[in-house]
Amino acid sequence: MAQSDFLYPDNPRRRQEVNRLHQQLLDCLSDSFHATNKLTGVLNTHLACSLAAIEMKRDGTIKENCDIIIQAMMKIQKELQKVDEALKDKLEPTLYRKLQDIKERETEKIAIVQKVISVILGEATSAASAVAVKLVGSNVTTGIINKLVTVLAQIGASLLGSIGVAVLGLGIDMIIRAILGAVEKTQLQAAIKSYEKHLVEFKSASEKYHQAITEVTNTVKHQMK
Repeated sequence: MAQSDFLYPDNPRRRQEVNRLHQQLLDCLSDSFHATNKLTGVLNTHLACSLAAIEMKRDGTIKENCDIIIQAMMKIQKELQKVDEALKDKLEPTLYRKLQDIKERETEKIAIVQKVISVILGEATSAASAVAVKLVGSNVTTGIINKLVTVLAQIGASLLGSIGVAVLGLGIDMIIRAILGAVEKTQLQAAIKSYEKHLVEFKSASEKYHQAITEVTNTVKHQMK
């Protein structure tokens, strides 16, 4: 037991809690890498994009990995903006407005996009039209992705940002030293609160992001049957 544990008997429990929360944060980060690559694959396949897959930097910090995902999402948003601008340019104003109307049926939106998708991409497929409708004619880019980008930026700028993602393999005492440096372990409670606060926001934004991507991939599968 560390000497400070005699003065602060809750520290051993807090060490375990920091370790658990750190793992949860890394799990969320890993899931976001996977989901982003899944979305990238859909865009490359069906909307003729040339987006690169991303990989977690195992020897990097939490901030560095948050930044990798943020940069990938910004590139995705730029590609979707290009598609949106092309649709706006090729479609009649009344038809383009229908794409933005949440009350309009999805099948009708896909039929609208189908009219011009060949001009934009050089070929016309129902899957491409469905992807465009799901990602351009929805709140995925303006709402869900923006929210996740904001949360990732906040995590990167927080107390957690400078922590290495690979510290889990070092043992709990090494994790604590990596997280708090030379600072006395009385700050464990502050670390726990920071993890808990950001995890709630991260999990919520991440779940919505994953759900949106799953809906896109399911729609593509349905269109390709």
